Amino acid sequence: MILRNLAAMLVALVLAACATRTEPPRFNLSGYSAVYKRGHAEGCTSAERFFRQRDERLYRIDTDYMMGWNDGRSACAKRK
Repeated sequence: MILRNLAAMLVALVLAACATRTEPPRFNLSGYSAVYKRGHAEGCTSAERFFRQRDERLYRIDTDYMMGWNDGRSACAKRK
């Protein structure tokens, strides 16, 4: 009986954890270049995870990518 109740509580905990998972942030990036959008997505990913996802070469040479990456990282870091 106790084991059955414990198993039921464990299942309920697992289901509750799945229900609280948040959706990834959505941003209206219409009107921005494809390079900006890519930078924004990679910056956002970098803010949400323990590793940095960034194309270093593109970050150095393309202003749209750099601004998108910085904006994405800032926007997603605030949502944590």
